[in-house]
Amino acid sequence: MIERLSAMTASAVVAGLPGPILESTTEHVLDTVGICLAASELDTSAAIRAFAVSQGGRPESRAFGVDHPLPAPLAALVNGTLAHSLDFDDTHLPSVLHPSATIVPACLAAAEAGGADGRQFLAATAAGVEVCVRLGMAGYNPDERNSTYFDRGQHATSICGAIGAAGAAAALLGCDEMEIAHAMAIAVSMAGGVIEANRSGGSVKRLHCGWAAQSALSAALLAQRGFTGPATALEGRFGFFTAFLTGAYVPEEVTEGLGEHWVMPVVHFKPYPANHFTHAGIDAALALRARGVRVEDIESMTLGVAEPTIRTIGEPLETKRSPETGYQAQFSGPYTVVAGLLGGSGLGVGLDDFTDELAQSPERRRHMAKVSVVADPECTDLFPNEFPAVLEVRLTDGRVERERIVANRGGPARPLALEELEVKFSDNAARVLDPPEIARVRAAVLALAMGGPVADILTPARRLKLSEPT
Repeated sequence: MIERLSAMTASAVVAGLPGPILESTTEHVLDTVGICLAASELDTSAAIRAFAVSQGGRPESRAFGVDHPLPAPLAALVNGTLAHSLDFDDTHLPSVLHPSATIVPACLAAAEAGGADGRQFLAATAAGVEVCVRLGMAGYNPDERNSTYFDRGQHATSICGAIGAAGAAAALLGCDEMEIAHAMAIAVSMAGGVIEANRSGGSVKRLHCGWAAQSALSAALLAQRGFTGPATALEGRFGFFTAFLTGAYVPEEVTEGLGEHWVMPVVHFKPYPANHFTHAGIDAALALRARGVRVEDIESMTLGVAEPTIRTIGEPLETKRSPETGYQAQFSGPYTVVAGLLGGSGLGVGLDDFTDELAQSPERRRHMAKVSVVADPECTDLFPNEFPAVLEVRLTDGRVERERIVANRGGPARPLALEELEVKFSDNAARVLDPPEIARVRAAVLALAMGGPVADILTPARRLKLSEPT
């Protein structure tokens, strides 16, 4: 099975991508780069940069916010951590994976280290996302309409991402088809991630995609130097699917239509920097606000969502009603509804709506206390192909207002226009770059499809407006 994934990856990098896939991949790279720039300000980003710099090593690839090149695996570690730190990264449904957050940083590091051009970089990125999502879908249980990985507490994004990124990175480093297969097989032994932080806090989840990207580069470099992995690393008796899914997987999801049908165009962009389960609730709150509903006139609110999402955004309810940090607020149904009713930046709700100060705001907590999160049967029926929500508010004068959102903004049913994606990118990049540099990075990403140099994307890395020394 791994040999088929390797063949697809190698072929894509040599032959290139069909036009629509090339365009879609470019948009996802632009989105991911903007998120990395915005996340550069975080304390955890400063910590991962300091860790990476302290390791030393040969200068090969650039990382955002570091003023000199790092070894490729460490550059991937930094940028992968940044890409996933704001919960602003893209999502595939129904696997509920965030593929670009691992694949794009790994490919940035490998392309710069290996001297690959922009078209090769985009092709490897699309192939890496393809492998990541297909492995995620192999663990999707259609009867239960849920991911077996998540039921077992596993972060499928980083687990599957490490393997997809390893093959993509190996291709960009100039490995042949067999070495690409070995890189993927080696990465199987490096894949990991536990998702408990979604429920009860801790910043380790931010690290997951960085660690997966670092593992991918390490696996690729080891394969290039002669390390090997088993051809049956995925489906073997003691392979990946046994270890992670107790052998219950859907093999057709991995191989059917491989190289012909690409998932990249159906990967959802995130318009809001919060857990994707909260987005329809935000949309509902924004819609009620546009109809004239004022939060101070609300007596109580009921947020109806798909039953499986409650454990992430609604439990424990008292904790979700009183997040201590902006990061915890990103996983709170009550907070995100209130943000939709009170806040406003970016595409409706933005990064400035998720600060520690606002999470602890007495006013917002007073309104969060009005929000209950319940299972809605209609929403559960649509999950996980969409993450719908129904928001019902009872006003102090006795009236009831209701808004139902059945399709997520940023997905195929409600796509973001290129202009909206550029608004998101510019808002994110403006946190650490001046307008001329924003334009340079944007132009460098758009030039990738013409074979432009990957390093130009990271050229402004030394000039980010950050406070800590690097």
